[in-house]
Amino acid sequence: MAQRRSTKRTAEFGSIYRVRDPQWSCIAHSVPGVAIILFLFAHIVDTALVGWGPNAYNRVVNVYKNPAVGVLELGLVAAVIYHALNGLRIMAIDFWPKLVEKNRQLIYGTMTIYVLGMAPIAAIMIRHILKEHF
Repeated sequence: MAQRRSTKRTAEFGSIYRVRDPQWSCIAHSVPGVAIILFLFAHIVDTALVGWGPNAYNRVVNVYKNPAVGVLELGLVAAVIYHALNGLRIMAIDFWPKLVEKNRQLIYGTMTIYVLGMAPIAAIMIRHILKEHF
């Protein structure tokens, strides 16, 4: 039997469809948004444990002293800051529609501000995690 050659064009990894900057930006905006919602849900649940008495609440709050939770807190701060900066970019495009033409530059500008802002925050938080737990 002769093998049929596929007529579907493929790139090195998967199909020929390539995700562009706006799609990555949308994904990068949605993932931190979901993470923030999950944090808020967990925060509501642990606060609600006060109703079961101080022992239940204190046991859950003691989990937050774990260094892994410190890393998760760093991730939460990173998610909130990126989500906020990207939200400002989206609002600017909503208010000034001509900015759509400069969307790629705005995305790169947002990422630059994010990285420059997160660097000292991450250094401070990592130093605190290391000082408290190691």
